[in-house]
Amino acid sequence: MSDSKTSLRVLLTDDHALFRKGMMMLVKSFDEVKYLTEADDGKEAMLKLREQDFDLVLLDLEMPVQDGWETAKMIIAQYPKVKIIMVSMHDSLQTIAELIELGVHSYLLKNAQPEEVHRAITSVMSNDFYYNHLVSDALRKNFQKQNFQNYGVVAPGDVSPRESEILSLICQEMTMKEISEHLFLSEQTVQTHRKNLMRKTGAKNTVGLVRFAFQHGIAEL
Repeated sequence: MSDSKTSLRVLLTDDHALFRKGMMMLVKSFDEVKYLTEADDGKEAMLKLREQDFDLVLLDLEMPVQDGWETAKMIIAQYPKVKIIMVSMHDSLQTIAELIELGVHSYLLKNAQPEEVHRAITSVMSNDFYYNHLVSDALRKNFQKQNFQNYGVVAPGDVSPRESEILSLICQEMTMKEISEHLFLSEQTVQTHRKNLMRKTGAKNTVGLVRFAFQHGIAEL
């Protein structure tokens, strides 16, 4: 994996050549991206992941041979440090919520503006997630459907005031460094609080922490 946020290794997976080539040109223009390559279906993407290290996969949802859903499951299971941004022309809130629940780090429509693609990539790499209005609406709908039941292993009262404060700042998409500067704490201390939050809430990633915060009113969608 790359150690620097300015040396990202990205794999773009999409079966539509015209769209893929256009996205390649766009993503190559981002200063953070050091290396970029492509795959035209999920099976080829998995082969490339076995051959090389990547930080981020931009993954089409619907593809022949092996679709984005199945590929995302495999990446999460086999390469848990690799971030995934799902890209699709479909805006089903139920599908988006299920993908976020699965462990995907964000979801973009194929008609997203270049600025949002860049913002999503930098946010996912810095904060482990990026939520736009689609992701926000999907999570809200999913929370309402579940009636906030059976999520997390602790009640809000088991989260300390400092942990709640840090969790709220995480939901504002602040990095660990920004949170440490904001609260006048060392970055290591903030990381320790984040690990404690993950343990207490049973969250597998930052998206899980954000869900817990929204569920219990620590932050608002």
